[in-house]
Amino acid sequence: MFATPCPAPSLPAEAVAAGTLLRQRHQQPASVLYLERGRVLLGVREDGALRHQLGVAEGPCWLDAAAALLDEPSAVDMVADTAVQLRRVPLQDFRSSLAALPESAQALLRDMAAACCRQTELAVSRLALDAQVRCAQWLLQNAHGCEDGGLRVTLHQRKRLIAAQLGIAPETLSRVLRHLREHGLIAGTGNVLSLPQPRALRQVAGV
Repeated sequence: MFATPCPAPSLPAEAVAAGTLLRQRHQQPASVLYLERGRVLLGVREDGALRHQLGVAEGPCWLDAAAALLDEPSAVDMVADTAVQLRRVPLQDFRSSLAALPESAQALLRDMAAACCRQTELAVSRLALDAQVRCAQWLLQNAHGCEDGGLRVTLHQRKRLIAAQLGIAPETLSRVLRHLREHGLIAGTGNVLSLPQPRALRQVAGV
């Protein structure tokens, strides 16, 4: 987050209620958000709620200036934690104001923005990895041997309940299982899953 003055103070201030989704990750916005007052949570929403919080921004500061500088969508969801006051600066106006800076200053800002975006993307990717590790560990813990010498897991509960045990959203569990299936670490349909590569699955689980 950049705590610099808003270059367009003439733009109308917007009052937003707590709980409002201000930015949705992966979407390319047409404006840049400048938070004047209030607190905003940064993280990853799943199933309509912010399940994973990665940071907090408090005004005054820019919320998505780094992504805007690089012409990239936001890597995180942004949700108002309190009532906030913000200004939406059109993307073109934002870039025009930066173009007036010396080239050395522009280069410095781009480098800082790139570092900020990469750090955020790394944090988000670690969330997905953590969910994968927990899922792999659960599969191994609940596996039982078969007559053919392989391992299988019988899902006695709905995926929503299993996801709750793992501390992840059902959508995340489905995504992780799909990823494991695509890599040949699980197979089968319905409530019975086979584990054709238990050694590889143990590596994913870190055991």
